[in-house]
Amino acid sequence: METHIVIMAGGIGSRFWPMSTPECPKQFIDVMGCGKSLIQLTAERFQGLCPSDNIWLVTSEKYIDIVRKQLPSVPPQNILAEPVARNTAPCITYACWKIKKRHPNANIVVTPADALVIHTDEFRRVVAKAMLVTDRSGSIVTIGIKPCRPETGYGYIAAGEALDNEILQVDEFKEKPDSKTAQQYLDAGNYFWNAGIFVWNVKTIENAIRRYAPGIAEVFDKIYPELYTEKEQETINTLFPTCESISIDYAVMEKAERIYVLPAEFGWSDLGSWGSLHSLLPKDEHNNAKVGESIRMYESSNCIVHAPQLKHIVVQGLDGYIIAEKNNTLLICRLAEEQRIKEFSKV
Repeated sequence: METHIVIMAGGIGSRFWPMSTPECPKQFIDVMGCGKSLIQLTAERFQGLCPSDNIWLVTSEKYIDIVRKQLPSVPPQNILAEPVARNTAPCITYACWKIKKRHPNANIVVTPADALVIHTDEFRRVVAKAMLVTDRSGSIVTIGIKPCRPETGYGYIAAGEALDNEILQVDEFKEKPDSKTAQQYLDAGNYFWNAGIFVWNVKTIENAIRRYAPGIAEVFDKIYPELYTEKEQETINTLFPTCESISIDYAVMEKAERIYVLPAEFGWSDLGSWGSLHSLLPKDEHNNAKVGESIRMYESSNCIVHAPQLKHIVVQGLDGYIIAEKNNTLLICRLAEEQRIKEFSKV
C-alpha cells in the first residue's frame, strides 16, 4: 500500500483571536501549551502510517515559510501554495492531482491541520483500517466521531447499514444542528460528528471530482501539464483563483456513492472555539484552564486564561471568562459571548 497524507492548513482561525491572527493562525500555534503547534501534532500522529516524503501540505502562500520551519522533515516540493482561499474542494483537488501524476496507485488520507487527537495509537488503528477498505476499492471512507454530547458546533454524519463490524454506510451528511436536533441525533445513536478526515485512493477521488465537480476538475486538468515543472506556481497563481469556492462536503461527499463512515473514539476535537479548548485543557478545582508561565486565580471559576507571552497574570473575581493575550492585544470576554469574537477582532 502506497500511502500519502494531505494536511489542509490554510484557515485563519478567526474564532481564536487574539491568539490566532491572519499572520499566524491557530494551526501554527502551541494552543495546548505542550511545546508543539497543532500542525506539528497533526503530522506527528501519522508516524508509522507513511514516510515523511509522502506528507503533503496545502496552505496559503503567505504561510509557506512557517510550514517549512515547523515541519522541516516534509520535502519543500510537497508544500503546495494556494494564491487565494477557495475552500476545501479545490485544495484537495490540487493535492490529489499532484499526487496522481507520480503516484497513480496512491491511497490518500486527507485531514485538517488544526484538530486535536488525544489517543494517537487508536487514531492510527482507525486510519489504517480505513485505508485497508479504500486501497483497492472504489469506496470513500470518512471518520465519524462518536458524539458524547448534543454538540451544535459540528456537522453530523447519519449512518445506515453496516458493511462489517466497524464500517457503516453513509446515509446523509447533516449541517450543524440546533440544540434540539443535536439531542435527537445523540439519542438516535447512528449519528456521528464529521471530523473532516477522508480516505480514498487516487482513482476514486479523481472520478468523484470529475463527476460531481467538473468545473474544478477542468481547471486542474489545465494545470496538470505544468505540475512538477518551473511553471507550476505561475500556472497555479493564474488558474487556481478561477475555481469555485466550495467545500469537499458540498462538492462531492453529499452526492457521491459508496461512501462509508468508520465510527471512532480517539479524543478528537476540532478546537473551533475558546469553549472547546477550555473543555480539553487541564483545570483546577474551580474549573479554570490556564496556558502560561505564572497565572494566579483568586475567587474565579470557569475561566480560560491563555497568555504564554506574559510572565505574570493575576485574575480575581471572574466567572466564565476568556482572558487571552498575544502581541500586545488583550481580550477579556465572557465565554458565553465568544461567538462575537470575530466582531471584536475587526476593531
